[in-house]
Amino acid sequence: MKSSTLRTFISVHTWVGLVAGFGLFIAFYAGAITLFHSELHAWQTPVAPSAPAAAAPRPQALIDAVLAAHPEAGKMFYVSLPSDYEPELVLTAGERHFRFDAAGKLEEFDERSHLMDFIYRLHYTAGLPQQFGLYALGVVCVLYGLALVSGVIIYAPSFARDLFALRIGRNLKRMWQDAHNAIGILSLPFHIMYAWSSAILTLGLILLAPFQYLVFDGKLLNLVGADINAAAPPQPAGQAAPLLPVPQLMAAVERAAPGMEVKRLLYREAGDANAQMQAIGDIHQKTVAHIAAVVLNASTGEVRRVVVPENFSPGTRFLRSLQALHFGNFGHAAVQWVYFILGLAGAFLFYSGNLLWIESRRKRLNLVQPRSGRLMAQATLGVCLGCVAGVSAMFVINKLAPAAPGQLPLWESRGYYAVFWLAVAWAFARPPARAACELLAACAALTVAIPLSHWIATGLNPLLALMRGDGVTVGVAVVALLAAALYWKMARAVLRRGLHGDPHSVWSLRAPAAEPDLARQAA
Repeated sequence: MKSSTLRTFISVHTWVGLVAGFGLFIAFYAGAITLFHSELHAWQTPVAPSAPAAAAPRPQALIDAVLAAHPEAGKMFYVSLPSDYEPELVLTAGERHFRFDAAGKLEEFDERSHLMDFIYRLHYTAGLPQQFGLYALGVVCVLYGLALVSGVIIYAPSFARDLFALRIGRNLKRMWQDAHNAIGILSLPFHIMYAWSSAILTLGLILLAPFQYLVFDGKLLNLVGADINAAAPPQPAGQAAPLLPVPQLMAAVERAAPGMEVKRLLYREAGDANAQMQAIGDIHQKTVAHIAAVVLNASTGEVRRVVVPENFSPGTRFLRSLQALHFGNFGHAAVQWVYFILGLAGAFLFYSGNLLWIESRRKRLNLVQPRSGRLMAQATLGVCLGCVAGVSAMFVINKLAPAAPGQLPLWESRGYYAVFWLAVAWAFARPPARAACELLAACAALTVAIPLSHWIATGLNPLLALMRGDGVTVGVAVVALLAAALYWKMARAVLRRGLHGDPHSVWSLRAPAAEPDLARQAA
């Protein structure tokens, strides 16, 4: 390859990576956590064991009670059936949630916490306003794909030679470059899948728009609708008809899709002769996509459609398999942990990419470094470490905030943004080396506080949780302690480099007039 062509690809890889890196760091860090969405939902809102009535699976009684008290809910509602990590039976109509209390009476309630829902939104919006953030991150994922292609072209010639090279020594740029390249190459299939699937899942409708209006005369969405949704909303018949009992409908579901594990019942137009019920769940048939749905007339029990992996259309198979690959919804715990590690490694990839750019701009014979390197260092520290600290702060707030009923979600979201923007401001107010050390120490403190806050709030320490077989509490504690130790070690390393490393760097604390004092402090 000509040197001019190689330089072009290096420039594309560098600048596309810088533009997309901040959003992708947040998406990958939050995305790694959302792989355990169900497990962490149980951690954020533990169900008291003294309320067996609330957890009793009585969907028909709950539906009857809600429709009697709130007939307008019959337009559309869904019933979430109890599971291992979410043992409560809950009916949701719009923004309203209903359940039976400990005495068996119907109650409307606000979800105590939105912790995992907020982190999930953070994953696909990077913290921007929801609709704008969704499309903005979709564009970022397209740039991400471009950075992957250019990176492969640049480093493919030295792939075999440098794959397992990690040269640790005085040349920190070389060490960071080796780590960046090794992680990027080893996890390349994972990143290709994520760049592709993310762009489709976020920008899919926009990408279909030209075909919808210029090729298919406005009928494309009707053609692909069956691949996106199990069924279209029914048209009301205008004739009243009672709903069939849930056990009878579930028996029809079992006959239509034997072995299906139903997780949710979605009702539309309840009380009408055309009432519809969709049973949604999983059916394991040794395929990547194992989601299944059975659509019935909820008044007659007639099966209208069965969607299982063995009869997926090509479009449904593509979309559901892509979703399963993106969210790690296959392979159980082994895949979750592999995706978790790869997700954190992906976040490191974007963080290290920014550090490499800063090092490449360094003037080794000048004590005063270019302003661009300093600003990029401050922005990288503020956004990346602000995200880490903000997420950890949300876990602590979930357990310790003195919030009134229904106010905890507000505390959690405001807590994240307060910590995030405080970190950004701190990064720009302090020298990069000082800011890095202090923000990493703050990340360590907030992360180690996660298991401590759970212990204070519930009285359940990790050792007692282990003895009780509470794997979720133990897992959160172990991961938090390991992460906190890593952040603390990184903080100490940054401080050592600032005091004793190359003075010709934005990471140096060795200003000419202050070098003797700092040397005495280090001693």
